[in-house]
Amino acid sequence: MKNLLLLGMASLILLSSCRNKDGKEKAEDTVAESQVDQNQSTKEEAVKFPVYDFEGFEPLLHKEDDKTYIVNFWATWCKPCIAELPYFEKVNAEQKDNNVEVILVSLDMPSMWKSRLEPFVENKKIESEVVILDDPKQNDWIPKVAEEWGGGIPATLIYNKDKRSFYERGFTYDELNTELNKFLN
Repeated sequence: MKNLLLLGMASLILLSSCRNKDGKEKAEDTVAESQVDQNQSTKEEAVKFPVYDFEGFEPLLHKEDDKTYIVNFWATWCKPCIAELPYFEKVNAEQKDNNVEVILVSLDMPSMWKSRLEPFVENKKIESEVVILDDPKQNDWIPKVAEEWGGGIPATLIYNKDKRSFYERGFTYDELNTELNKFLN
């Protein structure tokens, strides 16, 4: 019963936290897609991407070099996240010479890392840096990313040593470039 309750709560959180570019909740994913076996553990298996708790991840949010960073929080179960990924990939490829680095922060659950995240990244030929944030204390770390962040994804932080802006919404290619240009000009 306890496991069933935990599984139901996890499904509710996953379905309610995915937002489209207008900031409206997006719950089109079926419950079957978001329900995973909570007893399955892939942490023991070698994962292709770095796995961080928030303490280990936080330095990626505060680099003070000459680059501009686009840090996108996403998950494979989030349709608006998947829809905007090609735009981040295109910007990553186009802006490398302008010292722009895209970091895609997967919020997928551990049971999805091998079965869903790795095949997705490989099949889509994602070239941006992919990292996994695995820290269950969301109420502690979400406001450390951005005080205004309600926890919905997609969400993106764009920053450099002089400026930072946070966006709790999805982007089109043109919108992403418009925001990035505010950091490059």
